[in-house]
Amino acid sequence: MVATAATSSFFPVPSPPGDAKSSKVGSGSASLGGIKSKSASSGALKVKANAQAPPKINGSPFGSTTSVETAKKEDVVSSPAPRTFINQLPDWSMLLAAITTMFLAAEKQWMMLDWKPKRADMLMDPFGIGRIVQDGLVFSQNFSIRSYEIGADRTASIETLMNHLQETALNHVKTAGLLGDGFGSTPEMSKRDLIWVVTRMQILVDRYPTWGEVVHVDTWVSASGKNGMRRDWLVRDANGKTLTRASSVWVMMNKVTRRLSKIPEDVRGEIEPYFLNSDPVVNEDSTKLPKIDDKTADYIRKGLTPRWNDLDVNQHVNNVKYIGWVLESAPPPILESHELAAITLEYRRECGRDSVLQSLTALAGTGFGNLGDPGEVECQHLLRLEDGAEIVRGRTEWRPKFANNFGVMGQMPAADDDNA
Repeated sequence: MVATAATSSFFPVPSPPGDAKSSKVGSGSASLGGIKSKSASSGALKVKANAQAPPKINGSPFGSTTSVETAKKEDVVSSPAPRTFINQLPDWSMLLAAITTMFLAAEKQWMMLDWKPKRADMLMDPFGIGRIVQDGLVFSQNFSIRSYEIGADRTASIETLMNHLQETALNHVKTAGLLGDGFGSTPEMSKRDLIWVVTRMQILVDRYPTWGEVVHVDTWVSASGKNGMRRDWLVRDANGKTLTRASSVWVMMNKVTRRLSKIPEDVRGEIEPYFLNSDPVVNEDSTKLPKIDDKTADYIRKGLTPRWNDLDVNQHVNNVKYIGWVLESAPPPILESHELAAITLEYRRECGRDSVLQSLTALAGTGFGNLGDPGEVECQHLLRLEDGAEIVRGRTEWRPKFANNFGVMGQMPAADDDNA
């Protein structure tokens, strides 16, 4: 009995066959009064039908069938689902989802506010925002080398390094609160339609970073003559070793007339407090860059045209694009066996969106003739318009790659036992 009662509280108990046959439709008031219907879904629920005698017409009972069917329908509709221990529990899924969302949001805020580097190759400033250091005169920012920024040698390209230099320069101006409406222009420069243009760039690369490596870039500005500004960069790896040094000279140009301009006194008052009195990070190369032409050039690449994406907000070609065009005419054997160690560029004229350019390269120095034992190579470059107007003069220095010397990319030769 105890087992039957416990079972009936969770599972329905079917009615015995005899109960369904004990009442007959049309048997009179005594039969209808004794109808006891057990629910098909609950063994404990009982519904009594109307016990009144059905009306008679001409001595015959009328409406008994309708009363029985109504009783059956009410029995079915009024029978709720069986109450068990499982379906009496609350729905915990919504509560669990809310708690999980709260914990994830709290964890994200904690990581943003209390982030600390966990590995040696992850420096401070993990999100690459940058910050001003050294009494507000130096701007520092970190970059992680992405997979789309490396070349066939599995190292960052020279264009990638140039993009990092340009990005830190603009972020420096922005973080210092000197960014006006123009691209790197101060508020006073924007009032006078003045923009910065680079006239000379020197870059020395000691080592190219690899994919996933985090590099640390420092940049600062100094005076250069009466109407110029010098900007220097120092790029280091996670261990503080120097990767790249770069120095550049900038002057002002009116973006409407496209002519060079002196530095107005109001503009000088804005930028001079941020000048750092220091020597150039790269010794100035005073060697004159020679002019080359069709007769002296060894390689010529024609038909170079800027795309829309090559223009910056000042509607002239981005400085980084010039480097790519200069290297378009570099000999393929040099690109395969050497890597760029130094580059010097002199910007003579700006390039518009409808310009068609030519890239010329002339070999200089020795050692290139024997690729089996390659040495350092120097090249002279010229980027010009089709009409002969000069855009950029340049000089590059190339050193042999480790792959050619040691056979395996990035693998250093084992030390001799005698030197160990």
